[in-house]
Amino acid sequence: MPDLSDIDHPDARVMLSIVMLYWSLHDRLSCEKPELSKQERLILMRLSEPRRMGDLARFMQALPSTITVLTDGLETKGLVARRRDPKDRRAWLLELTEAGQTTLDELGAMLEVALREETGLNSADFETFSDLLLKIRSHIMAKGLPKGLPF
Repeated sequence: MPDLSDIDHPDARVMLSIVMLYWSLHDRLSCEKPELSKQERLILMRLSEPRRMGDLARFMQALPSTITVLTDGLETKGLVARRRDPKDRRAWLLELTEAGQTTLDELGAMLEVALREETGLNSADFETFSDLLLKIRSHIMAKGLPKGLPF
């Protein structure tokens, strides 16, 4: 574990803490769902409703061919299904199967436990933290997604 005590700037410590939380959560989900890659987990988390594959590529800042390969893997695992978009028959919608919904629900439950355990916050502090993170997310989304965002 690296020693961060030599980082004197408070904003740098905050930034590094955010990065550490992000990676510890991904590590945790990788251990609990090793059959899914990080990108596959991120796609599942975006499918609370059917989405166009092109939109997923744009949201995840990935090439459409990358989304196709990831979708192929998720389809083989029985977690997603493709269907033609009724609004544009040239486009494909990606939707969760029953098994995919179950997996998404499991991921959500794991994420909730992981967030609480990794932050070490009591319930009141966790609620405050969650509220602040959602405010930050809304602010960032209003400005536009940062380039290179991995999801």
